[in-house]
Amino acid sequence: MSTSRIFGTLPDGRVVRSWLLKNTSGSSLEVMEYGGIVTHLRIPDRTGKVGDVVLGFETLEPYLGAHPFFGAVAGRVAGRITDARFALNGRTYELARNDPPNHLHGGPAGFDKKLWTAEPVTRPDGADSVCLTLESADGEEGYPGHVKARVTLTLTDRNEFIFATEVSSDRATPASLTHHSYFNLAGENAGDVTGHKLQVFAATFAPTDGAMTLLGRKSSVEQGGDFRQFRRIGDVLPSIVGAHGDLYFVNRPADDHVSLLPAARVKEPCSGRVMEVLTTEDCIQFYSGVALDGSLIGKSGVRYAKHHGFCLECEGYPDSVNVPELGDIIVQPGQPRRHTTVYAFSCD
Repeated sequence: MSTSRIFGTLPDGRVVRSWLLKNTSGSSLEVMEYGGIVTHLRIPDRTGKVGDVVLGFETLEPYLGAHPFFGAVAGRVAGRITDARFALNGRTYELARNDPPNHLHGGPAGFDKKLWTAEPVTRPDGADSVCLTLESADGEEGYPGHVKARVTLTLTDRNEFIFATEVSSDRATPASLTHHSYFNLAGENAGDVTGHKLQVFAATFAPTDGAMTLLGRKSSVEQGGDFRQFRRIGDVLPSIVGAHGDLYFVNRPADDHVSLLPAARVKEPCSGRVMEVLTTEDCIQFYSGVALDGSLIGKSGVRYAKHHGFCLECEGYPDSVNVPELGDIIVQPGQPRRHTTVYAFSCD
């Protein structure tokens, strides 16, 4: 059974608890109620030594300051909505341009900055699990509809970290949540990840301009970051706009919107750790951590510099509210949307 502890206190006096999930393989995951942030994910390497493979901080205070969504639940809409606006059911909605000229990850006070309510979950397989719930008022951050969000995090004995979401609304609204950990399979204090080998199960991606504005079309990965076969991250970054990372369309049959399919796989040669990502989502965003600049000091006292962590964010196409032919992230009243992403760990 998962256990909790006090992680800190918000400026308004509200207590933030952190929940610890463990398994029989020696792995553990810690998630706090603020932002649904995964603060620690400890996984054994090929020798059995357990190491923390996600970037983050040891205390609450730095999470309350500026940081690049370390470990958080991003929403209402993960990713960028072009020009920070959309039209739905005959009305235009203006959003914050918090990543000019676009709207990013739900706005300046998105789900990553909310205090979620947590409670442990009892599963038939006995795996440690915790459910986070949050309500978002109609009009919050410019979005329509009173939204109820539920995120369930589970750590199985097979070293699977399961991230499951459910979103409902009383009005039609775009909503697409993602998990935003920065991974380093060599350990969060091990330096840059350019030596990791990445494979992405996608033949197409969503091109952007230099401001990371989505251009509303699909292109072959041959024109961007081509990870169809295992390749060193550092070898591919020069072919990606700004060395940032690309948003990929997962290889998914057109008539299949529910299956849990392979989206990516990562190997780290020194530790032997392998991470496979499976998802029911249509897209996976690879982010290289290019904006890390050494100004943030992590859990081990190491400054997080450029490419010290990477993200694999499973989500819907974020601008599909403006370009519906590329996806559908609209939650309709009475029709909750559910998605699951699995980060499965093993050793090579």
